[in-house]
Order: sequence, then structure tokens, then C-alpha cells
Amino acid sequence: MVVQLENVSLRREGKWILQDLNWQIEKGENWVLFGLNGAGKTAILNLLNAYYFPTKGKITILGMEFGKTYLGERLRKQIGFVSSSLQEKFHPGDNAFEVVLSGAFASIGLYETPTDELRDKAITLLENLGCIEYANRNYETLSQGEKQRVLIARALMAEPLLLILDEPTNGLDFIAREQLLDTIESISKNPDAPTMIYVTHHVEEILPVFNKTLLLKAGQVFASGDTSEMISSEQLSPFFALPVNVFWENKRPLLSKFQVIEKK
Repeated sequence: MVVQLENVSLRREGKWILQDLNWQIEKGENWVLFGLNGAGKTAILNLLNAYYFPTKGKITILGMEFGKTYLGERLRKQIGFVSSSLQEKFHPGDNAFEVVLSGAFASIGLYETPTDELRDKAITLLENLGCIEYANRNYETLSQGEKQRVLIARALMAEPLLLILDEPTNGLDFIAREQLLDTIESISKNPDAPTMIYVTHHVEEILPVFNKTLLLKAGQVFASGDTSEMISSEQLSPFFALPVNVFWENKRPLLSKFQVIEKK
């Protein structure tokens, strides 16, 4: 079991953010965490990364149970985390190569001297992800798409068992989005690929590799199961409280509002 949440609830500042969550992720599964803004997706990610601890319930990540195991850096080195929220935390002078290297130490900034082996690994990742041409450029000067590719390379430096992609296409145009999604699909085909969680509120980004989906609404699990069943008109219409149509093209879903055509 990669992730196991059992009856997990989270209370912050007197308000229940999450309630009675049950979620199991097994090795070989890749999940979509789907929910609208304010659904509680960020709170779940903070739990998975051990930045928050549950108010109630039991969490076990990669065999480590919260409250019974020292987590912190030990856990975070086994979790690759890609989020736009990280972009603001890097030092202005850090170049892309240094940002990638920092992933080996699960640190924001490079405070330890990397070995030649780590340097070679970072170069290989930059090459594989198409980032090598801007490896020496300051991270802050990169485009949004370039920054996200660098963050993915950083996340893979420690060879994580779990890779969390938190709305990675935010701010990207159509071409940059599809290029990034191609990169994610390529990672999934690696024999040693980590289990992946893709967090989004856009159904059109869901790739075939994400075979499972959890629908999160108002801090609770609305439904979970096979993506083909979760991302459907039958499930998403009550989820949105709005009649919608979902149709699939090239194994990717598309969403539209249901239109009622009145007969004349």
C-alpha cells in the first residue's frame, strides 16, 4: 500500500476542512485527485507531505504511520512534489541546475555539496526532460512551462516512490500544457516510475495512465474508483450539481454543459 487514509478528518482554525476521508492507493495505480477550488485538495496534499497531521483518523504513507514514525525529511525524500507554490520559495539567484540538485536533499536551496554522481544524475534528468539548454539560467527568468519541467526533474532526483503533481499546467497555454502532459506520460512509461497523484479541476488534462480517480467535494469523498466511471456524465452531473456531458476522444475526457434543445 502506497497511501492509506482511514476515517481522516482535519480541523483548522475551528473549521472542519476534511471529514471522514477513506482513500487507498496501491502500487501500480495512478490517481487523479479531482475537485473544484475550495474542495480541500491542498489540505490533503499537506497531510500527505506531513505538513499537517490529522485531527482524527489514521494515515500511513509508504509504510510509515503518522504518530508512530518520525517523518519529516525521511518521508519527503520519498515523495516528489511538483507545485506552482514552490516556485516562489527558491532563492532569486538559483539557476535551474541548482534547483534540480536541491531535490536530492529535499531542501529549498542548495546547502550541501553534491557529489559528481548527483551532478551527473541532474544533468541526465535535465536532458531527458528537455531542460538542458536552460540549465544555467536563473530559475526566476524561465517561462512557466520551463519552470514546471525543472520542478519535475527536481522531484525525480531522489527517485521518489510517490510523485504528486499539483495542478502542474496552471498558467500554461495549450501547446505548453500538452508538452508537459507528454512529459508526464513519458515518465509513467518508465519501468521504475513512481506511483503518481495528479491534482486538477480540469478533466481534459486527465491522461490514460491515471486509471483511478477520487472526486473530492466540500472536504469529503464524493466518489472514487476507475477513472472511466468517475469521469462520466452520470457521476459529474451530481458532483457539479449541474447537468454535464462527458465524452472521450483519444482516451482523454472532454466536458461540456448539457444543452437542452427545445422542440418547436
